[in-house]
Amino acid sequence: MEKNRLYWAARRGMLELDLVLLPFIDNVYDTLEQSDKELFWALLECEDQDMFSWFIDKVDPQEPGTLKIVKIIRSHTGLQPDD
Repeated sequence: MEKNRLYWAARRGMLELDLVLLPFIDNVYDTLEQSDKELFWALLECEDQDMFSWFIDKVDPQEPGTLKIVKIIRSHTGLQPDD
């Protein structure tokens, strides 16, 4: 997916999600393996409320691929769940 389209897809209706996703695209996305980029693309198809729960409330998604990309994003944005 070209970078410009990726930015538009990552822009959400919630500022909190923009503050997570857009810096991730700027700082990390290009370093991802192709398979992880595809997981990120799939993540962008998810509902905002689900993503808010995964990143802000730190709830883990049930689907393994989604969980993998959520953990990658959390690790690069300092949003690790409290243990």
